[in-house]
Amino acid sequence: MAPRNGARGPADAAHDLLWARDVRDSVRCAGVLLALLLLLDWGTDRLSLWRGALWVASALLLFLVLCPARVRAGEDWLSVRRLLRERRVRTDLLVSIRCLDGVSQRLVLRDAFGGRVEIDPEVLVRNQPLWFRLEAGARKAAAGGTLLCGATALRRLSLRVDREAAQAVFKVSGLE
Repeated sequence: MAPRNGARGPADAAHDLLWARDVRDSVRCAGVLLALLLLLDWGTDRLSLWRGALWVASALLLFLVLCPARVRAGEDWLSVRRLLRERRVRTDLLVSIRCLDGVSQRLVLRDAFGGRVEIDPEVLVRNQPLWFRLEAGARKAAAGGTLLCGATALRRLSLRVDREAAQAVFKVSGLE
């Protein structure tokens, strides 16, 4: 079955190389919280079945909040998979790219078919193959005239990716 919006399959996809580590970190944080809460209750002789269930639910909620989205990109598509849902956009048919500032910065991509994804720009900064796929698709969208807004956000993100890559090269070569 063909993926939504005519995008190709995962065979030629780039993905977030640090996603598995981030999931492990989320599990560790939730596990540490659960262990501390259970240990505290056990130490004060207040541990009961209901309190234990409440602490398990709290740890599960923390995991759900911290669990990162899995970002993948291929030729002319980008997908973001959360725990229950996957969203895709066609990068060669992007209509807008917006950067939302707040507690955590988000990049919102919309395509001509109504597809919408939100990603953390840090994922693109730390994963060059993902960035290159998105940038190539956005260039096609701009050349085709579908990208109506977002050139500034894309340019700022491009400068940030280039700056981080240059810093990594200097650090590895000892010129830092």
